[in-house]
Amino acid sequence: MQYQTQEIIDLLPHLKADEKNLLHKAADFAKLAHEGQFRKSGEPYYIHVFETAKNLALYEMDPPTIAAGFLHDVLEDTQTTEKEMTDEFGEEICTLVKGVTKLGRVKYQGHERHAESLRKLLMATAHDHRVIIIKLADRLHNLRTLEHVDEKKRARIALESIEIYAPLADRLGIGRLKGEIEDAAFPYAFPEDQKKISQILNERAEQTKKSLDDVYNELKEKIEEAKIHVKKINYRIKHAYSLWRKMQKYEMNIDKIYDLVALRIIVSSVEECYATLGIIHSLWQPMPGRIKDYIALPKFNGYQSLHTTIFTGEGGIVEIQIRTAEMDSRAEYGIASHYQYKKNTELKKPLDEKFKWLDEFKDLEKAVDKPHDFIDRLKGDFFSDQIFAFTPLGDVIDLPNESTPIDFAYAIHSDLGGKTASAKINGKMVSLDTKIKSGDIVEIVTRKDGVPKEKWLTMTKTNKAKQKIKSYLNEHESESVFARFFKKN
Repeated sequence: MQYQTQEIIDLLPHLKADEKNLLHKAADFAKLAHEGQFRKSGEPYYIHVFETAKNLALYEMDPPTIAAGFLHDVLEDTQTTEKEMTDEFGEEICTLVKGVTKLGRVKYQGHERHAESLRKLLMATAHDHRVIIIKLADRLHNLRTLEHVDEKKRARIALESIEIYAPLADRLGIGRLKGEIEDAAFPYAFPEDQKKISQILNERAEQTKKSLDDVYNELKEKIEEAKIHVKKINYRIKHAYSLWRKMQKYEMNIDKIYDLVALRIIVSSVEECYATLGIIHSLWQPMPGRIKDYIALPKFNGYQSLHTTIFTGEGGIVEIQIRTAEMDSRAEYGIASHYQYKKNTELKKPLDEKFKWLDEFKDLEKAVDKPHDFIDRLKGDFFSDQIFAFTPLGDVIDLPNESTPIDFAYAIHSDLGGKTASAKINGKMVSLDTKIKSGDIVEIVTRKDGVPKEKWLTMTKTNKAKQKIKSYLNEHESESVFARFFKKN
């Protein structure tokens, strides 16, 4: 393979001449800087930075970010200085390269050091989201060449990718990248399970596709009669790791998995999404509880689509997903999607309200002292399974699964959390340790003289709530000690 820059440029048909020149220049600079360096596979090191840049192009990133992908290891692994890079490529690209904390050689010398590297990476992300996307593209190629790494390190790298990097891609809405990271890491993190799941996928996928073909052929005529403009029809085969996780919930019973392969219909407008759903339900019986409207109520990462699962009438059950082209792009690329980037030039700010959690990394930085505490908080508050609940005014509050009204209150504001007296869910009074479910409307009743209680620590899920409660209790502990002393005397 030649690894020609033109291969990457061909992925981006709308590039201007100066942007093409930038990518050629970055590629040539990286090739020269890494000359004589080789990976453990024996391949020239340049192949890695080329593949990283290519991943970024596939995720429709802007030219400066792709250029930084070519250059992301130059400052750390070569003699090039920051001044030289700035002189050649400007402040923006040099800042991106500096922001990509390379975990490579230093990463595996202990948990503390790794946690500190990851902490710095995520702090950089809060300031410019492109930093983490470069790191994710870098990580994906490293996973695809993991067979050349020492066996002990393989499992560690793979597990960390599944636990941290894939959920981060998910939080950023980059569904395609999340799935690719998980599937690349799966064989090294859980090799025996991966073999079993791959066999199941091979056996069932073709059979399910046949059912979907039959459904589409019958549906096509009705869609054309309704003059619905279908832009694209394709299949989505469930990623192996995602299937394994889901099967664990159903005692590994594949017959309870209805979305192994889904028919995806891309139409021109939101109105056509709902019209298509209506046609589907006029032809086939929908499965109760399996109709999901993520257009009206998007997922926490911005994902939008209509999902329905139908009985085909021949003993088959299939899932159909309906969305617009814009929704499809957002589902695949999330925060990295081209049209979102073009709408937002102030890259130091989150692109959208749904990505405001990036700013919360800054609060997390202040709240923890030890690196491993940072990782624990990260997994608990940002990467656990998410739910959404509503305030009485209809504002959406994004929370980890199993959160309670106290977590809900603290997520809105610390003062509201501290003064919580009671709560209502869907209009009914509930105890403060009640678990909130997605779609619940939660109302917090406060008391002016209310204060956090120690017992709340056992009722809360989010680290933010626990931190605020502990902070209040610690602050007022000394006051109560003094009060008891003076009362005695």
